Amino acid sequence: MNITETYLQKSAGILETVKAQQAQIRQAAQLFAETILAGRMVHIFGSGHSRILVEEMWPRYGSFPGFNPIVELSLTFHNLVVGANGQRQAMFLENVSGLAARILRNFDLKEVDTAIIISSSGCNVVPIEIAELFQRKKIKVVSIISRLHSEKSTSKRNDGKKLSDFSDLVLDTGAPVGDAMVYVPDLDTPVAPGSTVGGTLLINCIKAELAALLTAAGQPPKVLSGAVVVGEEKAVSLFESAYDEHAHRLAKLFENVGNPSTKQNP
Repeated sequence: MNITETYLQKSAGILETVKAQQAQIRQAAQLFAETILAGRMVHIFGSGHSRILVEEMWPRYGSFPGFNPIVELSLTFHNLVVGANGQRQAMFLENVSGLAARILRNFDLKEVDTAIIISSSGCNVVPIEIAELFQRKKIKVVSIISRLHSEKSTSKRNDGKKLSDFSDLVLDTGAPVGDAMVYVPDLDTPVAPGSTVGGTLLINCIKAELAALLTAAGQPPKVLSGAVVVGEEKAVSLFESAYDEHAHRLAKLFENVGNPSTKQNP
């Protein structure tokens, strides 16, 4: 078996893992539909490379408003690798207790809100504390982890708790322990991770199920669509109206920030 065939075969296994979670995917979509139909937003958070799945959900072609992407540059800006804003700092900050509370301090959270938290290991402090704080506010949390990798990994929290401990629903990317899936001859460390493959499948399955639920409820989503599919005029109209809807939904997350009566401070 050649190298590419090995990776594709491993990816086919990931597809089977996702297929086995269809009931959970529909459950997640139902939770999110209730939030969006109520005029609120689904908060979606990922640190490190989990940022990829945040951006996969919204905004991009085939996506629609209703999600609040929470992406901290200090935790996700990997391009420089070393030096100022480098990877070492991001990996350090990802395990600083208390940062999650400062992030969520910016939003007026409501019980009708829901959340997706993404972390392959489910063991870094900030994603775990984000989920913990959401649950403390009685907000339902759906987590996306790599279950095998998480089970074999050690939490960075002192109490040993992981993201799955603060999740109402756990979805599994199907990636292996260590994430990388391919062993190359004469190289003792595997290459080519799989969590993004599984995570992207999960995100888009949820997205499709959610679109069906919103449409059936009489509130079809404003989907970002290419001009090659819907024509230039409609494509522009969809983009503008989707961004406007996002702004209006987002404004609700800020209108009572700092108001003592809301007790929004985690």
